Amino acid sequence: MSLINVQAGVALFLMDDDPEQARTALTEIKRASRDLLREMRSTLGVLRGVDKAAPRLPTPGLDRLDALLDEARAAGLPVRRHTAGEPRPLPTGTDLAAYRIVQESLTNTRRHAGAATAVVTLTYSAESLELQVDDDGRGPAEDVTDGTGLTGMRERARSVGGTLQAGPGPTGGFRVLATLPAGGGER
Repeated sequence: MSLINVQAGVALFLMDDDPEQARTALTEIKRASRDLLREMRSTLGVLRGVDKAAPRLPTPGLDRLDALLDEARAAGLPVRRHTAGEPRPLPTGTDLAAYRIVQESLTNTRRHAGAATAVVTLTYSAESLELQVDDDGRGPAEDVTDGTGLTGMRERARSVGGTLQAGPGPTGGFRVLATLPAGGGER
């Protein structure tokens, strides 16, 4: 929902001056809202117990990270990706948490940071996945407290036995650093 909101703001801002970029933002809104509606229907169906068949779409995970980064780029945020260690399958909950943390981090970067670029770094070890998202934006304001985005990311990390730190980056900007258990690769 946050990405849709940001894209709508971009489209409104650019509608008169840059209609082609506004069209790109509206196209992204359509795609993101379609995906979100499918995911919500699936979740609600499971919660209500009415869906007897398996969900039609897989739970988002790091296998969809490149598409997520492409979406951020299409929204106007240049993003680079670095991977250290040997990527491997993660437990479903950890995989989903990692994806959502990156998604929310990039949305926050677009919405609040005024950043020119962002870098997503995945570091795999035997015990954990370290996920770091850095931007070169303004960094946190002195009087700002954690909003629902940061709180939600912390809760996602905790829900799978991990941790999340967020705050000023070492050279400015903002950093989100999550350490999530790798769980031996069971799915």
